Amino acid sequence: MWLASPALPVGGFSYSDGLEAAIDAGLAADEPAAGQWLLDQLHLAQARADLPLVAAAFRAWQPWEPPRTEALNGWFLATRETAEQRQQAEQMGRSLAEWLRVQAADDPRRAALAALQPAPSWPVAFALAAEVAGATVRDALLAFAFGWAENQVAAAVKAIPLGQTAGQRILARLADAIPGAVERALQTDDANRQAYTPMLAVLSARHETQYSRLFRS
Repeated sequence: MWLASPALPVGGFSYSDGLEAAIDAGLAADEPAAGQWLLDQLHLAQARADLPLVAAAFRAWQPWEPPRTEALNGWFLATRETAEQRQQAEQMGRSLAEWLRVQAADDPRRAALAALQPAPSWPVAFALAAEVAGATVRDALLAFAFGWAENQVAAAVKAIPLGQTAGQRILARLADAIPGAVERALQTDDANRQAYTPMLAVLSARHETQYSRLFRS
């Protein structure tokens, strides 16, 4: 639960993960559209790429398989399609690795995480933090997905803008869909893990030069 909290000092609140650009393009400009956009992103991006990656990294940290964690980290960073997506993955990963410096000071895997090149990615770092916390792989994925959902809804409330009640309705829709997305992710192996969201990539690239922005992505 701690890892899913928006108060975790990794800077997740400063990113919209492409949502702000979708709002600017008129694709998520009100509550129904924003809710559907985030549900689509949950199923097409999180459930097919990020969540399966967290599951694979969690298993690679226990028992620790250095070549496997390095390969998974490289895959995730290589599949970030824009500079903003890459920056988000690396910055949040580094921040969580720094948080683990205090929380798991004696765990040799922490130093290995921090040493990943060119940087530890957010899902790989999250997987280690969840394993250190004693979570199951399923609980780790639920926490990862819900933390993403809370940050996205907070971004929608600020950027559209929406009232808090509308935000909670969107969050309820996402919460209902998260367990199914997690179960799908748990069944996704390396051969079927994929990162293919071309519209999100285009919007993320546009966000880099968007005239008015609240968020870093």
